[in-house]
Amino acid sequence: MGLPGPTNLSTSESMEKWTEWKENGCQPNFWKNIVPRDGCGPYHLKSNADLTEGEYFSTNLMGVVEPRSSLVGLHSHDTISMAVIDKMGHVAVGTSTNGATFKIPGRVGDGPIAGSSAYADDEVGACGTTGDGDIMMRFLPCYQVVESMRQGMEPKHAAKDAISRIARRFPDFVGAVVAVNKNGVHAGACHGWTFQYS
Repeated sequence: MGLPGPTNLSTSESMEKWTEWKENGCQPNFWKNIVPRDGCGPYHLKSNADLTEGEYFSTNLMGVVEPRSSLVGLHSHDTISMAVIDKMGHVAVGTSTNGATFKIPGRVGDGPIAGSSAYADDEVGACGTTGDGDIMMRFLPCYQVVESMRQGMEPKHAAKDAISRIARRFPDFVGAVVAVNKNGVHAGACHGWTFQYS
């Protein structure tokens, strides 16, 4: 279709940021229960005394209380999810992996987990997500949305149901789902932020 082939999507700004981070001996982020020494690592175990303003405790699925940082928030990542229905009625969806900087090497986010950040079925519809994928992936929200629509739920109710299942366990999580059925009826639901989609 005349599109250019693979290109380097790094910008001079992103390369400068990464180079500075690397030269300062900084360590990857997204570790749990640790804090950096000197602002960017190496890290040490976190105690209650290490908690600073902007941090709070949340309870994980096993009932263990973990600190979570507001540093991983609305502006520290970016996700794009797109659902399409072609003129033959085929449904497809795709979601980018998050754009969080300085991730742990080998970290797998919710993007490649089927049913987590995206899911589609030609007979039913599709769903895409954004938000705290490390929490959301535990619930396979898009699989839940599509299966709820298969059982007759409207997209708006299926989306709200999937989000509420996560919020019951993790009331402080930030996330959203967008659902579309095979007829093109669409809706979104979110928790912890104001979310818009188009």
